Amino acid sequence: MRVAFVAEVTAQLESTGATRRLRRTAELLAGRGHDAVVLCSQWWDGDHATFEQDDVTYRAVTTEPPEEGPSRRFAMALPGALRRAKPDVVHAAAVPKHVLAAKTASALVRAPLVVDWYDAPRAETAEANARGLRMAARAADEIVAPSETVKTRVRELGASGDDVRVVPNGIDVDAIREAQVVEGADVVYSRRLDEDANLESLLLALAELRDRDWNAVVIGDGPERDGYERQTRDLRIDDRVEFTGSQPVEKRIPVFKGAHVYVQTARREAFPTDLLRALACGCSGVVEYHVDSSAHELVENEDRTFRTTSEQELTEALVAAADLEPLAVNEAFADYDHQRVLERYLDCYRDVRDSFGLF
Repeated sequence: MRVAFVAEVTAQLESTGATRRLRRTAELLAGRGHDAVVLCSQWWDGDHATFEQDDVTYRAVTTEPPEEGPSRRFAMALPGALRRAKPDVVHAAAVPKHVLAAKTASALVRAPLVVDWYDAPRAETAEANARGLRMAARAADEIVAPSETVKTRVRELGASGDDVRVVPNGIDVDAIREAQVVEGADVVYSRRLDEDANLESLLLALAELRDRDWNAVVIGDGPERDGYERQTRDLRIDDRVEFTGSQPVEKRIPVFKGAHVYVQTARREAFPTDLLRALACGCSGVVEYHVDSSAHELVENEDRTFRTTSEQELTEALVAAADLEPLAVNEAFADYDHQRVLERYLDCYRDVRDSFGLF
């Protein structure tokens, strides 16, 4: 199968949850023997129009990265690029201008359009671009969302529920099984420390437990890090909370395997991949519920996890989680392995081509 991915901005230009997901999907497809072509803004050096990396072909639709938001130039050049790519399926990131351009081109090349809608739009974004978002939600032949939370938001934009399926992010289960254990952290938190991180909920709960024996590790960096480090000093727990900064996945996993509790308190999360990794590593999970976070979906039916809605509940959950038997690997999450998640994408592509009348 030949899949053309449409993403003006790729993970090589800007690493976000959405761009990493698209890159991972393309590479998994290529690794399985399918043709994966990414139509994008050029991110590599030189004057050659294509670049191959990890068996994925990147093809420049425009030569300059967008400076402020999606570029009109990319949308205008996209139909011609898709005709040249001759895909069986078009897989587009949820950028309204580009989705609509891809829809026009997909009809010309007789290939169905799948839109990977990773992030639910913020209220202010949705209001400012309501018409474009609604048109994009209705244009797709199929929409893929990482969680039920995002699926609900997309349906609120007008997408038919029958045309939206949930495909979660995947994890490398074999890497988790084989990873070494790094001891030292009783409690671990990992995420970009931005305005949605809400790390203060965890820090306040830990401060309530300062008379107990614990150590915590915070993995991640971002604009709010200095403020959080200052808060640990104000709460007099700075000697027990270590900020490590950003760490690659291969270094995070051993820390998760050595930790007892993983805590997720972020206000917004399309899909909490590190929470999933930590649960697979045997951590007990404590999730603070927020309406714009899908983290609660991973723990709804798990015995070794807790959902909280207040600071007091979070504190009590940390105590209860500490009493659970430690594990090195939790095989209950093996269904999230990359290869099994890839099968869900392939099922989506086959189904949408079948409904498109191409088989």
